[in-house]
Amino acid sequence: MADLDIPPARQLIDGSWTPAADGGELPVLDPATREPIQSVARGRATDVDLAVAAARRAFPAWAATSPSERGAILRRWADLIAAQVDTLADYEARDVGKPRSGGRLNMYIAQGIIDYFAGAADKLTGVTLPTRTPDFLGFTRPEPYGVCAVVIPWNVPAVLTAANVAPALAAGNTVVLKPSEVAPLSPFALAQLAHQAGLPPGVLNVVTGLGPEAGEALTGHPDIDHISFVGSTGTGRAVMRAAAQHLVPVKLELGGKSPNVVFADADLDVAIPAIIASITENAGQNCYAGSRLLVEEPIRAEVVERVAAGMAAVRLGPWDQDLDMGPLVSQAQYDRVRGFLAEAPAAGARLVTGGEAAAGQHGAGWYVTPTVFDQVDSGMRLAREEVFGPVLAVQGFRGPQEAVALMNDTDFGLLACVWTNDVSRALRVAGQARVGQVAVNQFHDVGVIGFPFNMQKDSGFSRGGGYAALREYTQEKAVAVRLLDRPAG
Repeated sequence: MADLDIPPARQLIDGSWTPAADGGELPVLDPATREPIQSVARGRATDVDLAVAAARRAFPAWAATSPSERGAILRRWADLIAAQVDTLADYEARDVGKPRSGGRLNMYIAQGIIDYFAGAADKLTGVTLPTRTPDFLGFTRPEPYGVCAVVIPWNVPAVLTAANVAPALAAGNTVVLKPSEVAPLSPFALAQLAHQAGLPPGVLNVVTGLGPEAGEALTGHPDIDHISFVGSTGTGRAVMRAAAQHLVPVKLELGGKSPNVVFADADLDVAIPAIIASITENAGQNCYAGSRLLVEEPIRAEVVERVAAGMAAVRLGPWDQDLDMGPLVSQAQYDRVRGFLAEAPAAGARLVTGGEAAAGQHGAGWYVTPTVFDQVDSGMRLAREEVFGPVLAVQGFRGPQEAVALMNDTDFGLLACVWTNDVSRALRVAGQARVGQVAVNQFHDVGVIGFPFNMQKDSGFSRGGGYAALREYTQEKAVAVRLLDRPAG
């Protein structure tokens, strides 16, 4: 059994737990109690320099390692996660504030992602190209970029670590990972297991710190070859500006305002629980959360009533009680969501259920009751901006044309979910949706292996998820050969 013991006030550089260069540290708080869990290093530019230098030293040997051996190490990593899933789930759940079962689900997803790329590592191929005569040969070969910077937020740190680090490593890159200082413990635990699985020192480094200190130093570093950023749209634009200084390719996974589009013929017994879960899972703190509910008018009253009843029945509590929903992750997020709750009624939205800050009712944590607002107008901030909390905005429509117009009336383009028993209508709406992902009669990608995590518009651009993620972390080289006749003898 692998040993998990994350030392306080440390970060993982070149295979060793090291303090910040200036000795700084940051507290990691339990969202359910607002009390410190432990501290992590407060990394700054000097620490980033050390991590990038370690990754650069490790890159040639790792890139030259057999893809089959890289895959074997990733598979051992996945096996260690499976063996420690309950301990890892507790790290994730307590750190973020989600129920223990949510942490366990995230760890199984992370383990599955790593196992997927373990199998894909030796299946990354180029193509042969047609030639004008047999005297020529043309082909392409995929090659790793080099040192990849990965910056992730706090909401699903284990999944995001796996989804970005695993394909980068499988393709032969080395990585400097910067998790959010709000929830860094499960990325640390996963990185520790990766080294125990046989990952050489320097191949995966984890630096913690504040965004303006460690994050900006990493994304603006001159020796980074590729950047993967997951976070807000505003910060994503800043990352692109930093990357432009060194002409570094960027993968961006940003915000969302995903709709559940419910037609009158939908199976509501299937749809209603999924709609509720889409906005209450992780307290709505997901980029793909189903934060907009678009309902065909003949069933609007029934759907609103049933969704509101289900939201009101959601049980709130700390991670170790393993109820339905935990607190928001931080004071800043709590204040942001409360601002939307206060503003929406004044803007004309009708409060159906919730609408309250619930701190103190379930302990000292940053709790907000699951909330439904009906009669939301497309011009309201509630309909246009990402709340990142358990707050649902309801709008009605009449017919597919209006449904598509409402669905696309957003700056974001991550996910749309269509609920109908008419397969032709579902496919037409899916084709007209300006999003990277469409789910029909389900929320997100349940049951699909290797589903690409695509996006459009202000949600960013990515070839994340599935086999395409390997292409994201490789650059293509084209080779042309003229075959010469050798003299006889």
